[in-house]
Amino acid sequence: MTNLLINVDHVGTLRNAREETFPDPVHAAARCEQAGADGIVFHLREDRRHITERDVRLLAETVTGKLDFELSTDEEVVSVCCDVGPDLATLVPERREEVTTEGGLDVTANRSRLSAVIPRLYDAGVDQVSLFVDPVPEQIEAAADTGANCVELHTGDFAEAETEAARREEAERLATGARAAHEAGVRVHAGHGLDYGNFRLFDATVPHVAEVSIGFAVMARAILVGMDQAVRDMCATVKGQRA
Repeated sequence: MTNLLINVDHVGTLRNAREETFPDPVHAAARCEQAGADGIVFHLREDRRHITERDVRLLAETVTGKLDFELSTDEEVVSVCCDVGPDLATLVPERREEVTTEGGLDVTANRSRLSAVIPRLYDAGVDQVSLFVDPVPEQIEAAADTGANCVELHTGDFAEAETEAARREEAERLATGARAAHEAGVRVHAGHGLDYGNFRLFDATVPHVAEVSIGFAVMARAILVGMDQAVRDMCATVKGQRA
C-alpha cells in the first residue's frame, strides 16, 4: 500500500503572509498524523518563504511518522538537514522567483554537487536520500549513479494536463519513469499536483510507487472542511478505502 506524506509548507505561507505566529505548521503536522497521514513533508527554502528553521527543529522533535526534508544543495540548508537528520532528504531544484517547484532536477548537469552532498546526508544519519526528477530514464539512471536510493517523480505535468488524452499520456510517461527507477534498484516516490481527482488514474497507471507527497490539495480542502476531514479524505483516496 502506498504511504501518504502531507506537505505542511502552505500553513507556513499563510502564517508568514501576515507575519503572525499562527497557523503553526508544527500543530498542523500533528493534526495530519492524528488523522492518518504516514508522515510529514516540508521544504526549507533558501529564502525561508514558508518553513523556518524553528519549524524544522520542532517538526524533527514532534513528528512521529516519517519526516521528509526537502532541500536544495545550498550549503546552509544542507548543514541544517545534516544537523536534524530526518528519515528522508529529498533534493529538489530551487529558484527564488518561482511560485512552487517547476520541474525535476537536472541530475546530469549537477552530478558533481549532488555526489558531494549525498554522502554527507547519509553520514548524518539520513536513511533515504531522494532526487526529485522528471520521469526521464536517463535522469533516473543518473540519480542512481550519484548514490541516491530513491527518486521522487515530478507529477506536475500530469496534474496540469488539460485533456484526458494528455493526462493519460503523462501518466504513461510516469509509468515509464517508475519502471526505470525500479530496474535501477531505487525506491519510487511521487509528488507535485496530485489531488483527490487525479490520483485514481495515477495509481492505476504508475507501478512501484511506495510513497506520495501531497500538500496543496489537502490544505485547500482543509479551509472548507477542516484539516482532519481533508487528511482522512486523502488517506481514503490514496489507500483505496471508502471515504
